Amino acid sequence: MGGWALIPQLLIYCHGRFMSDGPQASNPVNLPLAELCEEVTAQFTARFADEPRWIVAAPGRVNLIGEHTDYNGGFVLPAAIDRYVVIAAGPSEGETACLVGADVGEEASIQISGVIEPGPVTWASYIQGVIAGFVARGYRVPSFHAVLRSTVPLGGGLSSSAAIEVATATLLEAMLECELDPIEKALLCQEAEHKFAGVPCGIMDQFSSVLCEPDALMLLDCRSQACRLVPLADLDVTILIANSNVKHELTVGEYARRRAECEAAAQTLAVETLRDITREQLEACREQLGEVNHRRARHVVGEIARTLEAAAALAAAQWQEVGRLMYASHASLRDNFEVSCDELNLLVELAHEIGEAGGVIGSRMTGGGFGGCTVSLVETAAAESIAEIIRQRYFQQTGIQPTLFTTRPARGAHRVK
Repeated sequence: MGGWALIPQLLIYCHGRFMSDGPQASNPVNLPLAELCEEVTAQFTARFADEPRWIVAAPGRVNLIGEHTDYNGGFVLPAAIDRYVVIAAGPSEGETACLVGADVGEEASIQISGVIEPGPVTWASYIQGVIAGFVARGYRVPSFHAVLRSTVPLGGGLSSSAAIEVATATLLEAMLECELDPIEKALLCQEAEHKFAGVPCGIMDQFSSVLCEPDALMLLDCRSQACRLVPLADLDVTILIANSNVKHELTVGEYARRRAECEAAAQTLAVETLRDITREQLEACREQLGEVNHRRARHVVGEIARTLEAAAALAAAQWQEVGRLMYASHASLRDNFEVSCDELNLLVELAHEIGEAGGVIGSRMTGGGFGGCTVSLVETAAAESIAEIIRQRYFQQTGIQPTLFTTRPARGAHRVK
């Protein structure tokens, strides 16, 4: 789960290929990465009267299945999405870095040397935290100025904060002419979110932004940190993301509570994490755990199994089985882990009603919960009509315009210039 709740306005530039055009729609058409880089370059030149020396990009991610398993030592199955944070930067004079959040017209000056301590959380805190990580590892970060833009939707469980962190780390690699080990880079970014944003996220978000590759999902073992690519090369299948455009206020506190409940369940069961428990062992300890912690653990144990089964089904193109597992995942998140909400349930129900006959393979909520997005696998040829049906029916029943867009598994973080 990313630190979406703590970024005031930086990432409001949410885009979608299938655009809502009703009363609450205000998102412009999505920019391809090349065009986004051109716009950021122009904005950098207009602000600093120079061409940027470095341009980097890092994607958001969507998790196809494996929710709330990362901090339990389990498996996740994310893909990078073709929505990016782009940073254009150049060298400057002085002892600080000047940052421009182009989407909101805000600037920030941040520390680049010495002992860097966390302060009040702002959008620049994520960048400051990554710089602090490099400085703590002995790197001497030079003064620079930079412009940031993003097409990663804010607050939808698509890892907008991790994309900022990983883009910053990629920029520093370019500036310092170094290349971190990819896992070290991801862990540095996770550390930045923990210390400078106060969000106890697992490793999935940063690992996805760093390590994902085009046309593949990443099966990540969150305990061993081992990764395996699972191909999704079939162009007849597309990922459809539906943003409910609601985010209930209790999310951050409830996320911490669910994590604590899982830790308490593991302690009761005398294991390090819930990864170490089988379904049979869990059921044998039901009374010991109590009703709530038993349901939390039941979700995690079941979700870890579903994630491995889904990876195998995807590799074999067993789409009906993938769909079954996605719906089962959502039901468990709704009933056992209790992190869904009416709007997410409705989006999944609408996708299920369209069903296989209409081109929907499967659907589930994605991200921390209590709002944000659903992820569906759909037939590419039917994707636009599916998105329009869901958009209309969701608006009719909620009065809220959702934002829907498709994505292929995209490229992870990289240097553009």
